[in-house]
Amino acid sequence: MLVVERSDPKEPQATALLRASHALMQSLFPPEDNSFLSIEELCAPNVHFYVARRGARVLGTGALAVKLGYGEIKSMFVDPNARGQGVADALLRALHDLARELELGDIKLETGNSLDAALRLYRRHGFTACGPFGDYIANDSSIFMTKTP
Repeated sequence: MLVVERSDPKEPQATALLRASHALMQSLFPPEDNSFLSIEELCAPNVHFYVARRGARVLGTGALAVKLGYGEIKSMFVDPNARGQGVADALLRALHDLARELELGDIKLETGNSLDAALRLYRRHGFTACGPFGDYIANDSSIFMTKTP
């Protein structure tokens, strides 16, 4: 059974997945276009970090950073060996439910233009394109999306 729960980014399995995600983003996009949060930044009080696990094995990560008037999806990543098993869907549903519980006006995210599976996931969950938000600046590799919970 897949369980999605609040966790600590410093938990070893979560940290390993986050490092794998960071390495992938660094291999795909220029440094100035990478906006992932460090493991330390994911421990901030305004960040709700979640993992999806099956048994003792962490299969995916996701976070909701609470900003002024909205929440931002961060650190969505699924172990390549667990893809296609509903892990990302479960994480995104949990983060959406949290945003609704926190009464956030919108959920926003930034993702890479070449991350086709991520783009399909977000569209399937009702996210639509929007312009840059917060501190983001438009660039050649970012796609910005939004949704009202």
